[in-house]
Amino acid sequence: MELTLTFIILGITILMFVTNKVRGDLVALLALLAFVVVGILTPAEALAGFSNSVVIMIAALFVVGAGLLRTGLAGMAGKLLLKWSGDNELKLFVLLLIIVATVGAFMSNTGTVALMLPIVVSIAMSIQVSPSKFLLPLSYIASMSGLMTLIASPTNLIVSQTLVDNGFDKLGFFSITPIGIIATITVIIYLVVVRNKLLPNEKSRINTDAGYKLSPKKIVQNYHLNDRLFLINVPETSTIIDRPLADLKLPAKYQIYIMNIHRHQLDGRKLMPVTYQEMAGPSSIIHPEDELYVQGDKQDVLKFVEEYGLDIKTITAEDAGVLISKQIGVAEVLLTPQSRLIGATVSNIGFREKYNLNILGINQKGEYLLENMASKKLRFGDAILVQGSWDEIDLLSKETHDVVVVGQPKEHAGLAAATGKAPLAGIVLLLMVGLMVFEVFDAVIAVLIGAVLMIITGCLRNMDDAYGKINFESIVLVAAMLPMATALQKTGGMTLLSDGIIETLGRFGPYGVLIGIYLITIIFGQFVSNTATAVLFAPIALNAALLMNANPSTYMIAVAAAAGMAFATPIASPTNSLVLTAGGYKFMDFVRVGVPLQIVMFVVMMVVIPLIYPF
Repeated sequence: MELTLTFIILGITILMFVTNKVRGDLVALLALLAFVVVGILTPAEALAGFSNSVVIMIAALFVVGAGLLRTGLAGMAGKLLLKWSGDNELKLFVLLLIIVATVGAFMSNTGTVALMLPIVVSIAMSIQVSPSKFLLPLSYIASMSGLMTLIASPTNLIVSQTLVDNGFDKLGFFSITPIGIIATITVIIYLVVVRNKLLPNEKSRINTDAGYKLSPKKIVQNYHLNDRLFLINVPETSTIIDRPLADLKLPAKYQIYIMNIHRHQLDGRKLMPVTYQEMAGPSSIIHPEDELYVQGDKQDVLKFVEEYGLDIKTITAEDAGVLISKQIGVAEVLLTPQSRLIGATVSNIGFREKYNLNILGINQKGEYLLENMASKKLRFGDAILVQGSWDEIDLLSKETHDVVVVGQPKEHAGLAAATGKAPLAGIVLLLMVGLMVFEVFDAVIAVLIGAVLMIITGCLRNMDDAYGKINFESIVLVAAMLPMATALQKTGGMTLLSDGIIETLGRFGPYGVLIGIYLITIIFGQFVSNTATAVLFAPIALNAALLMNANPSTYMIAVAAAAGMAFATPIASPTNSLVLTAGGYKFMDFVRVGVPLQIVMFVVMMVVIPLIYPF
């Protein structure tokens, strides 16, 4: 009875995965609960997946990958190599695939495609070639890069953990690399051959995220803030010293605003001067040798400098960058239709006191107002330029009654914090890979070290930033699917499935069983995510290998390879889904290009897997 219930639950789960009507993580949780409700799994067995080291490792890899993206390390490497291609389309095509395969060896395939997609579209447009010729190959090669290293795909980690759980040696960091190299070369050759025959080339409307984005730097440019920014030094003889800014009434008297204060103080621990950055506010007290970043008309600033005995310094491009830093940023804020600020003047709304943010400018239907703002009445549709700490801007974004913050302050804050940290991200990556290659620690510990270092070194802004980059849908999916193997094991379902494969193909020996496992895995993987596919078929493949007295690693690697080759449909693979809309593809484009590739890869894999990993 339990065996029948197990297969019923498994069948319904597969059907729900295939129809794609319900999110994958919810499907996995429903299956998990079903096994507990019918008494096949205990609560402890059902929840064991959430403490599995593979799940922890996958979560930490999301953080590491986010650090590489956030610092721009991956993007820098990609853009540099793409420049080498010049305007040669074939060279560009091959270089692109090599770059993606290299980057994807250390990042998730989804992250790799998300990183490269806007770069690829812009380059394709610049050489007047349809991006649709590049994006589908981008997805395919990103999937193949999952076979380059142990950490490149969750399927590798799952099959490795399956071996460990059953008393066998785990896969090494580069154990699967020979297969990955051969698979990648094969896919590149195939795509080069068919790119002008099977790949679509319509210059149709392409939907991407590569268009206009309201970044802080774009805002600064739109408002011409750099042209109105001045750096002023406060000498010890100035009459402004020890006075709060509120007493000076600078906006009313001079129509100028002090935006930031840079203060040089002695660090007692290091016995050396350290520069502190402070956002200027009404209670800010001016100290000797402070550097003030002042916004306003040049004549007004010179009047202020002369009256208080200050020194004006030449502003540089680097100085202008102070408007956006790790701590401080700018954002545009729109007034809502029901906003209580409508009809009020800037001087009366108490914006600084209420939100701890400075108003630097107003955008009224494309006209940027930076002078005499205090008496301006705010109208519906106005955009207000504000400046302050990223945390305060993020808090303001949660205010939905009066204002709406344009853009993603958390994302921009993270990018600002990670600026210049690409070398550190590279060092962290190399350290993590080294710890895994030389097996200094278990793989999960090495990856956790890498994730923590990405935060400590500032490649990611803080823990919230790190958590925000974890794809919890994937984490829950893997964790909830892992106990399915336990259910199959307990009820004898795993033995039944592996026995069925052996009875059907066993007369052809271990090779015939390998073909059967590969084919059933790859067919299933066209409709279900690679992680779910690996979780289901890795234990079955292992059991079949044991019954045949064959090398379990041979069958495990076959499952890892087949599970990641979702070429024929856009359903199961997130990378295919990403390029589906961006490239303007149709379902049949995947069938036309993917099915022949599946056949080619089947032939190649059935030759090289037993050759490199004998039975």
